Amino acid sequence: MHLYEKTLDSLVIHDGIVIKVTKDTVELENGKTSVREVVHHNGGVCVVPLTDKDEIIFVKQFRYPFKEVLLEIPAGKLNKGEDHYLCGKRELLEETGAVAEHFEYLGVMYPTTGYLTEKIYMYYAKGLTFENQMLDEDEFLDVEKIPFQKALEMVMNNEINDAKTQIAILKLARLLGK
Repeated sequence: MHLYEKTLDSLVIHDGIVIKVTKDTVELENGKTSVREVVHHNGGVCVVPLTDKDEIIFVKQFRYPFKEVLLEIPAGKLNKGEDHYLCGKRELLEETGAVAEHFEYLGVMYPTTGYLTEKIYMYYAKGLTFENQMLDEDEFLDVEKIPFQKALEMVMNNEINDAKTQIAILKLARLLGK
């Protein structure tokens, strides 16, 4: 079949808490074989929460792989079989204390297509009310509000480097005509 690779064998190299890594042998369309290393991930959800004052609510947290504190929109991992809509609402409340009256789906993104199965579902939240933040015991973050136009400039000036945050903000800017 054109442009399709058939999996012939799959060997689990690592089976961790967040990811599983396999080394797969595939048959190419020309009949030859090749190896693919795949990182399996349950996926995640991100939410662009927009206040009545046209501010986006961000979280700042340390991201170990980069050894940096990054500015991101609220997000979290999906549990196996979890509905992404419900996960987005849960993560928004846990990380920011916000509950949204209106929660709109912005689409799905594949952050790295060459070796990662993760899909990130994006949402827009407005009509926010606030309750208490409910962080996990191993989760440490600061919440920050930034005016929408300033956040958009930060994306365009490479001051926000997180891909899901960039894409969700740009999609929402287009949707809202900003």
